[in-house]
Amino acid sequence: MGYEAAASSSDVYVHGLARFDPAANCGSFGPSVGMDQMTRWDEILTLPVQNPPSSEFSAADISWSMVEGWKDSMDRLALIPYSRVNDFVRGESNNKDCPTRFHVEARRRRPPTMNCKPKVDGILEYILYWCSFGPDDYRKGGNVRPSRPISEKRKTPAGRPNTKRGCVCHFIVKRLIVEPSVALVIYNHNKHVDKKGMPCHGSMDKMAVGTKAMFAPYISDELRLQVMSLLYVGIPVETIMQRHTEMVEKQGGPSNRDDLLTHRYVRRLERKIRRSVYELDDDDAISIDLWVENNQDYVFFYEDFSDTDTFVLGIQTDWQLQQMIQFGSHSLMASDSKFGTNKLKYPVHSILVFDQHKNAIPVAWIITPNFTHGEIYKWIGALYDRAHTKDPTWQLGGFIIDDPLADVRTIREVFHCPVLISLWRIRHAWHKNLVNKCSDIEKRSAMAKRLGDAISSICRGNGDVELFEGFLQDFVDCAGFLDYFEARWLPRLGAWITVLKATSLATAQVASAVESYHHLLKLRLLNEADKSVYWRADWLVHKLGSKVHSYYWLDEFSGKNSFSRYWRSEWSSGPNPWCQGMQIPDSDVVIEGNYASVVSQKNKEKSHVVLNPGSEFALCDCSWSRKGNICKHVVKSAKVCRDRGLALPSLAMFHYYQALANLARCPPSDTLISDHAMAVAVSVKTQLDAVLCAVNGSSSISPAFQDPQSTSKPRESETEEANSENGVCASQSQPGAGDDEDQDIPTGKKRKSGNASGDNDDVSIYQDSLARKKHKSGEASGDNEEASTEEDSRARESRKTGEISANDEEVSIGQDSRDREKRKSGEPSGNEGTSATQATQPSETETSQATNGLPVSSEA
Repeated sequence: MGYEAAASSSDVYVHGLARFDPAANCGSFGPSVGMDQMTRWDEILTLPVQNPPSSEFSAADISWSMVEGWKDSMDRLALIPYSRVNDFVRGESNNKDCPTRFHVEARRRRPPTMNCKPKVDGILEYILYWCSFGPDDYRKGGNVRPSRPISEKRKTPAGRPNTKRGCVCHFIVKRLIVEPSVALVIYNHNKHVDKKGMPCHGSMDKMAVGTKAMFAPYISDELRLQVMSLLYVGIPVETIMQRHTEMVEKQGGPSNRDDLLTHRYVRRLERKIRRSVYELDDDDAISIDLWVENNQDYVFFYEDFSDTDTFVLGIQTDWQLQQMIQFGSHSLMASDSKFGTNKLKYPVHSILVFDQHKNAIPVAWIITPNFTHGEIYKWIGALYDRAHTKDPTWQLGGFIIDDPLADVRTIREVFHCPVLISLWRIRHAWHKNLVNKCSDIEKRSAMAKRLGDAISSICRGNGDVELFEGFLQDFVDCAGFLDYFEARWLPRLGAWITVLKATSLATAQVASAVESYHHLLKLRLLNEADKSVYWRADWLVHKLGSKVHSYYWLDEFSGKNSFSRYWRSEWSSGPNPWCQGMQIPDSDVVIEGNYASVVSQKNKEKSHVVLNPGSEFALCDCSWSRKGNICKHVVKSAKVCRDRGLALPSLAMFHYYQALANLARCPPSDTLISDHAMAVAVSVKTQLDAVLCAVNGSSSISPAFQDPQSTSKPRESETEEANSENGVCASQSQPGAGDDEDQDIPTGKKRKSGNASGDNDDVSIYQDSLARKKHKSGEASGDNEEASTEEDSRARESRKTGEISANDEEVSIGQDSRDREKRKSGEPSGNEGTSATQATQPSETETSQATNGLPVSSEA
């Protein structure tokens, strides 16, 4: 079928309407819309918008509807989000039986200057996608459009006329005025056949066997990105082709289009990179505008300078979006907000996710002036919409900030997740300047420990700015660091103290990963011989989108070891310092007083000394630590100290325990919600007891969460045992009790007959667990030794006589709503041993994983 014949039914006409004339019809097809067409469009606009969750999808993943079209024909159509049209085109191109590539055969856009009333069938954009093996047919006896005559054959043809085999497969995409966010896809010709109805390419075409028509006409986007990345980082063309040829031979010959990569194609890409320039115009602002216009797929947000707005440019490639969806879903996302503040014209704000090796990957770069770095409300919504449109099920687990002035409220509203803060920025700056400005090692160690203790006290809610004022008074002899601290950090401490008291803290593992990313970005970006280019924004966006992006893509490339001979300092290899520290054996760590000795893993005869092991501001004598970074020796020594009980749990662990304690000890204020929660807890507990009884023959449950700062005292233990034996559980602490949440609050009033106190319904889960265990072991009172039938009988007798023991004043938090109603009406519960569902307390390692996966915010 020739182009004119194939197009007459669907692409030039829109099913019953005249030809497209935007000037006369305001973006619609035809002079008017009759009743039949109104019915047709009503039926179309009522169809559901389908958005498959996969990164790419094809026609097989969509439910198609048949709607009456031109000349009583039936159109096969569906509605998808307009932003996912490219995903549909890529998915449809990756057909297993007929791999191909769809190109834009025709495109029409509505002029933006039209000032007339839009019609129901008006369109903003019309795109005709055609299989690249058509519509022309250059085979013997094939039809060729007369508008595109074939020139005389040359010895080295520039185009691809041999790939045109008359395929009639094509579809139409329309962006409607009434629904600009939705694309109407009309796919009537979905078979890869020629005008005779015979397969014309792919595995079904017998004439294509042994030719390039078996495969797609072009290499895949993945291979093209791989080749471009290797070229950007300096890998020669010959080396790329040699490794590719070895790989194809190893697998036994070509099996897809990518295996047919040619030296000519790679050389052409190398020439394109060599001739590319960042300075598109002498004016930096105009050059940025031109870059944005030429790289629309890379830009998710752009706002130029105006009277009311400032410059903001958000960059995210397709690969970065895939990483954001893959590693950010139900996981953590972090922010490095101030890279290049002193060297670049506009600092870089990086958004990071963490891969399976816990290394940080940049998934977006935001470039904006330094004075507007806190205005994230402008672009953060666009970043979320970009990921959520691609995968509607995508949900972030937690967002980590490194700036106390960040707009936390906007982050919570957009991502619907807890917000944590990382100390890596202040720890890195203080550590680095301590090493540079204080030469006395002992004094440096004492100052670092003092700063660490101050931060620890503030995060635990026991300190304020007076701690730093005392620090300045006690170390007046170290003028170099104190001058820096007073000038740079003392004015900012108020904001930091406020956010540290109100926000949960991220783990040191996150800090190590962000720190490593920051270091690598500095190596990869700020390595120009001509420093003057740092003050041009067009150079910055060009290098981020090309060379820097290529380095991070290669970090995740599994075959990068094949090019190890070309590795330089900009290349990343191996795990980050946190993971390296976890691999050091415990036997290589020796703790002696205020320092630890860690055996070097490269040279077993050498050891590194770690000062203040277990502290948040530990110092090491290795080269990585002297730069202000968290080294593997500090990580390992801190873990050993905490495992042996020589140091307090980390601040992240403290916040984690505190959040769990708050969840367990603070029931909802609403009575209906509280009763429902109690009922659900009792139901779950009953089911767990039944399962445990069936499996282990015992219904005991492990201890519940405790306050992270609480310590077991002999007097409190004796009181708990006495209360447990008497059937009494101590009440939990009242709100505002500070850190002493496990202290018993004495009750000076006895419950009156027929009346229960509603204020003392909640009790410590752990104490109730002890009471239940003693009840099962026979150490409880005589009343608890009777069978359940005897307890019910005694309870009924007590209700008849109205006698209520004074020891029944406190009740278990696990009693259900039915027991509460009985207590309110004067009937004590007969099942005082029931408690809420309990959970085991995580270890330090488990909490590190949990905090890096699904963080529990203390704000919950």
